[in-house]
Amino acid sequence: MHKEKSPIAGSFMFIKSGVPELGDKIIHIEDWWDRISGKSWMFCVGNPAAMNYGIRSGLNGLPIDDEVVYGHINGLGFLVHISELDTVNVPEQP
Repeated sequence: MHKEKSPIAGSFMFIKSGVPELGDKIIHIEDWWDRISGKSWMFCVGNPAAMNYGIRSGLNGLPIDDEVVYGHINGLGFLVHISELDTVNVPEQP
């Protein structure tokens, strides 16, 4: 569990272009998923965002850890591994 708020919480970030389904989209980061949900994404049975991430993670070989943030893309909630975020091309804050 992350004890501290994510340093990118509140930021708008691009998802890397090579990320299937989500590439080049802008996500508004809320915080680490485990801080929001109180547990790892791996134990969030029935949660749509965690289930979607689990499938994406397995199909795309993402690390099986909790370096996962929750955010919104066009009003919908998504989990994204920090390795999927483009830390170089950060969009201007709206």
